[in-house]
Amino acid sequence: MTTYGTIPTELPQQSLSLIVQAREFLGSGLGSRRKWEDMINIRALNLPPNVNEAVGRIRTNIVFFKTNYVIVVLFLLLLTLFFHPTSLVIIVVIMIAWFLQYFLRDNPLSIYGFVIDRNMIITVLTLFTIAVFFLTDVMSNIMSGITFGLTVVLAHGFFRTTDDLFVGDEKDINASQC
Repeated sequence: MTTYGTIPTELPQQSLSLIVQAREFLGSGLGSRRKWEDMINIRALNLPPNVNEAVGRIRTNIVFFKTNYVIVVLFLLLLTLFFHPTSLVIIVVIMIAWFLQYFLRDNPLSIYGFVIDRNMIITVLTLFTIAVFFLTDVMSNIMSGITFGLTVVLAHGFFRTTDDLFVGDEKDINASQC
């Protein structure tokens, strides 16, 4: 017999595997992060002599500091959203809707006896998210935060010399220059 409205004492196996996969993905991504001291080395900042050197620096620094750069952009995006609390609240409400209706639901959604499949839930949530983002100023706030973060990343990549950077995988840099 199924009892609704009770809190389960243990997570279902599917939820546990999702949590383990997310933890491994975040751990592997954050594990490739470089030391912040290497990134913010004041002695390694100077103006590049020409445009080709600047482009090469940006490419090399993006490969070397990619995880750090993602963290910087996400932090600056969050900081930008703190100055627009309405946008932050809207994003939190949309995240809660996604988690409750898609990620945390084990049983199919049933409204007045009609069973709604997962594809319909995804479609409705996607359309709702897009509509809310464009009908409010959330999208412009997100884009300004990302633009600000990318500007900081490109400025760092432009000024940071690459002489003291030792990349273990040289193929990453060569692949990004092709």
